[in-house]
This record gives sequence, structure tokens and C-alpha cells, in this order.
Amino acid sequence: MNRIGITLIFLLISLATVKCQPTSGKKTLQSLPPEVVESIEKRIANGVTPSMAIALIDSSGTKFYHFGNTSKDGKAVDQHTIYEIGSISKVFTGILLAQQVIDGDLNLDDEINDYLPEGIKSTVMGDAAITFGNLTDHTSGYPRMPDNFTPANPNNPFADYTEDQMYAFILGYEPTREAGAAYEYSNFAQGLLGHLLALNKNSTYEDLLVQTITDPLNMENTRIELTEGMREHLALGHNAGTVVENWDIPTLAGAGAIRSSTSDMARFIAANLGYIKSPLKEAMALSHKVRHNKAGDMSVAMGWHIKKGAEGDVIWHNGGTGGYRTFAGFVKETGVGLVLLTNSSSSSDDIGFYLLDPGAKLAEVKPKGQAVDVPESILQQYVGVYELAPEFKITVTQEGKELYGQATGQPKFQMFAENETLFYLTVVEAKISFQRKNGEVESLTLFQGGQEMLGKKVE
Repeated sequence: MNRIGITLIFLLISLATVKCQPTSGKKTLQSLPPEVVESIEKRIANGVTPSMAIALIDSSGTKFYHFGNTSKDGKAVDQHTIYEIGSISKVFTGILLAQQVIDGDLNLDDEINDYLPEGIKSTVMGDAAITFGNLTDHTSGYPRMPDNFTPANPNNPFADYTEDQMYAFILGYEPTREAGAAYEYSNFAQGLLGHLLALNKNSTYEDLLVQTITDPLNMENTRIELTEGMREHLALGHNAGTVVENWDIPTLAGAGAIRSSTSDMARFIAANLGYIKSPLKEAMALSHKVRHNKAGDMSVAMGWHIKKGAEGDVIWHNGGTGGYRTFAGFVKETGVGLVLLTNSSSSSDDIGFYLLDPGAKLAEVKPKGQAVDVPESILQQYVGVYELAPEFKITVTQEGKELYGQATGQPKFQMFAENETLFYLTVVEAKISFQRKNGEVESLTLFQGGQEMLGKKVE
């Protein structure tokens, strides 16, 4: 992905403090900057998200900040409020892999065909076999999603995707490049990785997660299946202001099935920074190591992505399910970490990067009320896949009178119409226009940061 693509997709306040083991020479953040508080309050007031829960972790401890409610008529959120963390689950899967490597249960260079059930073998192009390392760093050659993914309920799309379907896809998939050749963000590969790690331990993914990570870190409210207590504290997911279903991801759990709170996630990030003593120290350190630099201006580790920042590398991941957008990351050089959880389909990644990297910028929050109505028949013409670069595409979808875009490997974002061909985003300062030729939509143009980027319609 190039810089433009990366920029696009990063598309009642209470305070509590938890002390961590202090580390000398590290940066501390005493409070949220006023411009961040203002931005969050605007997002809630404009209906971008019902709530936002933030944990700031530094050498002085952990500070929690909470805005908004679990739903329109719900209770105020706090550090125990539960959110779906989506693709942040992938870094947990990376640490599970790292721990099995350290324990000698497998090697990163081991071929996955040696661990798949009898009769299930992946096809490869050329001489390079798919390894566990390829699965964790998105170079397996597997696509973002399998082509036999046909959910019966689009509002809970992963719920009925079975192991048999996963194996059938592996048997039938013909790769278009060699394993290790290029980066392509793949939910399928990460879900398969979690499945294989559980098989290797004769376990389920959730049991492996609990035994290896959440129990040792005392993360009692980080699970896949909601406990009774977690359900009582659940923030309801929202898409465009409407409550939506929670997502269940049984087969590809390692790609995005985990639910958690800022309290638990703060412990997770604190452990990654070394503020909490943990048996996972070695595995976490291994998971942070760069495996390749094939993702444009990003490096990729084991699940984690790494962005160069003004004060050090930002090691991060975001997440998105039907009604949630989340962000977690840290900078080892400054010793600062962050967790940001929302129950909205609109990204707030810009806040996460802004708090971790002084060189990042906050997005301008635009009210949705500026949008005009566009006939559904016209919106339907924009649906398709637009290629802006070989490894960066925007997929445009329609849901009634609403138009959405989804950049390669990232959650979808809503687009709002200024007129029938020009659309703007609410939490990222960007616009997208559609162009026609001979009456047919043939391309879109992304306008952002004073630059224009053309994307040809390929599907």
C-alpha cells in the first residue's frame, strides 16, 4: 500500500488511573490534549459514534478516559465496557504463534501442509511453500476473504462459515503468486493461522487464547464467547447511527473474534511495553520483530503493523466489525501505549496515531447533515472494486441510500454525498469523486492531503 492508501484507511468524561511498574527515561502523557477531547465530543455530538473509551499507558501508569454511552439510551461507558476489538485479534494470534515457536512446538518456517488434517493440502505457485510465517505477516498468497464466503445473514456474516468450507477453499484455491512474494492483508490467512495453532495444541482457539494470554495477564473480560458479566457491560454496535448485530466468528476466530474492555486491553499493551511482568515477555518481543517491508510505507511483524513516527516506530493494529472500530498501539522509544474502543462503524484511527505520534494529524470532523440525498439507482452504479495501486483497492458497496468504501485490508467507511458524483468522509479529511465514460462509471478519484489518486474500476 502507498502513503495515500494508508492515510485514507486510518480513517460526561471520567478518569481513572492504574499504576504500572515505572520505567525511567520514558515519556508520560498527563491527560488527553484539549483538541482530542474537542474532536471526540464533536464525533459523539454529530452521531459519528455513541461512545469512545480510551486508555493511555505510560511509565506513570494507565489513565482511562470515557465519553458517551453504550447506546442512545444506554449507560455511560467505563473501563469495564465491552467492545468487539475485531482485527486487533490478529496480534493475539501472532503472540500465540510466537509462544509456540518459543516452546519448540513449531517453527515459523514450517509448512502449513504438514499441520493441516490428512487429505487437506494447499496448492502453491512455484517452489515456495506456505509457512506459518507467511500466514502471520500477510504474505501467504491467500486473498483477503475466501471465494466461498456466502453468508446467510450479512449482518452477522462469519457466523455460518464452517471448517469444511475453509478446507474446501484451501483445496480449491489456485494462488496467483508465490508465497512470500508480496503483502496482501488476509483475514482468511489469519483465521487459518489461529485454527492451526489450536489444532497443534488439541484445543479450541478461545481455550488457547485464555490459557496462553488472558489468564496469565488477568484479562478476565477478554473472551470470544460473552460471559454473563461481559454481556451486562456490552456497548451495542452501531452502523450509521443504527444498532446492528454482534458478529460471531467461529471458524476464522484468529482473524477478529475477540471482545474486550479498555481495562483488559490496557494490561495487554502494558505487558507488550514491559510495564507488567509476564511469562509472555519473550513471545511478545518476538511478535514485534519486523518480518518484511512489503506493505508500502509500513513494516509488518507477527500480526502487528509498524509505522515510522516522529518519536519512534508506532507498533499498531486496528479493528472493525459490523458496529465497532478499535485501535491499539505503542511506541517503545517513548514507552507510551494506547487503546481506543468505539461502538461505531466510523474509524477513529486518526486519534490513535495522533496520541502516539506527534507528526500525525487529527481528522476534521464534518457533520453528516451536510450530505445530500442521491437516488439509490445512481448509488448502485458506483458499486464495484477500484484499483488505485497494485496492492491497494477500494471496494464500494451500497446499503439502501448509503454508500460505503472499504480499502484493502481495512474496515469499511461511509461516504456522504455533496452532489451526485462527489462524496466526503466524516472523520477523515478526504473526498471521492466518480467518473463516467460513455455513460458507464469507469473510475474514482481520491482527493486527500492536496493530492489526487485515480482508481480504475476493475470489477
